[in-house]
Amino acid sequence: MTDRMTPLELMTKLISFPTVSRDTNIPLIDWVEEYLNSHGITAHRYVDPDQPKHALFAHVGPEVEGAIVLSGHTDVVPVDGQPWDTDPYEVVEKDGKYYGRGTCDMKGFDALALWALVEAHYAGVKRPLQIALSFDEEVGCTGAPPMIAAMQGVVPKGSAVIVGEPSDMQAVTGHKGGSGFHTHVIGYEVHSSLLHTGVNAIMAGAKLIEWANEQNTLNMAAKPTDVAAMFDPPFTTVHVGMIEGGTAHNITAKDCIFGMDFRVVPGEDKEKWKIAYLEKVREVEAAMQSVVADTRIEITPKFDVPPLQPEQDGEAETLVRQITGDNASHKVSYGTEAGQFQDAGYSAVICGPGSIAQAHQPNEFIEISQFNGGHDFMRKLVERLSL
Repeated sequence: MTDRMTPLELMTKLISFPTVSRDTNIPLIDWVEEYLNSHGITAHRYVDPDQPKHALFAHVGPEVEGAIVLSGHTDVVPVDGQPWDTDPYEVVEKDGKYYGRGTCDMKGFDALALWALVEAHYAGVKRPLQIALSFDEEVGCTGAPPMIAAMQGVVPKGSAVIVGEPSDMQAVTGHKGGSGFHTHVIGYEVHSSLLHTGVNAIMAGAKLIEWANEQNTLNMAAKPTDVAAMFDPPFTTVHVGMIEGGTAHNITAKDCIFGMDFRVVPGEDKEKWKIAYLEKVREVEAAMQSVVADTRIEITPKFDVPPLQPEQDGEAETLVRQITGDNASHKVSYGTEAGQFQDAGYSAVICGPGSIAQAHQPNEFIEISQFNGGHDFMRKLVERLSL
C-alpha cells in the first residue's frame, strides 16, 4: 500500500467502513494506520478502555511545537429506516455530487486531511502538520477529550486546529455549547382504572418535557444578547428527541426514558441550565413520591460539549481566512470538537467542505465542487507549510 491515493480514493475507502457510532471503528483505524505507515508516517492511538473504539493521531514535519492540526471524526450516524437510493457505504457519483454516508459528515474531510498529511510528509514541510481522528462525535463529542489528552507529550503540541465539519468551506468561528442528560422516570404500575393509586412514569415525564417547551417559548420571546444574535436560532434551545416507556395502554407506565438536551449560546452558563432542570426534576419527583414513596427520577449526564468562543485575532481563523479569502462572520448552532480543542489551549476554527443541511440525511451527499474546493484548500495549506 505504498501508492499515494487521491482524495476520492481515500474517501471511497473510508466510507466503505460502516462506522456507525454504536459499532466499532477499529477496522477503519487499522487501515488508516497501515496506510500512513506505508508512507513512513508513524501513527499513534488512543484506545478507549470501555468499548471497541480507537482514536488516531499523527505528526509530520519538524519535531517542534506549533503544528496545524486537522481534526475529524470517524463515526457516522445510522442509516436505519432511511430511504437510500444507493448503497450508503459506497461512493456513487451522480449529478455533480458524491453520495454516501459520511461524504459530507465528515469522511470527505477526513480523506482530504489524510491526503494532505501524506503530501506534507513528502514535501518536507518546514512547519509541522498533524491529523487527529476521533470517535463518538455523533453521540456528544465524547471521544475527542481523551484523544486530545493522549496527544500531549506524544506528539509536539499543535497551535491551530481546523475542525473539518461541513461549513461550505467558510471560516466558522463560534458555535453553541451543549449538554445532555439521560432521564429515567421510575413509576409504579397499577391498572389504569386505578391510576390515582399508581404513578405513571410517562405522564410524570411529560411534565419535564412540557417544561422544555416552556423554556423554549420563554427563550424565543426574550431579546437576544449581542452574542446570541449571531446564531440561528438566537437563543438556547431545550430538546427531547427520543422517548420510550410503558407496557400496555391499560397499565400505568413503570418506566419512561428520554434524553434532555441543551444547546447553549456562548456567554450563558450551561451549569445554570443543569441546575434549573434538576430543580424541575426534584419537583416532579416529590409529586410522584407523595403518591408512592418508592418512585424516583434518575438523571445521568450524557455529554457536555463546550462552546467555540470567537477568538480575537485567532491563529486558526487567520490562517483559514488567508487561504479561503472568506472574511465574513459565520456562527453555527451545532456543536463540534472545536470547543474541546480550544479548552485544551489550541486556537480553533471550523472549516470543511459540504453543507450541514446534508448531514445525517438519507442520500447524504457532498457537491463535487465542494470536495474539489477542499482539495484546493489542502494544496494551499501544504504549500504554506513548506515555505
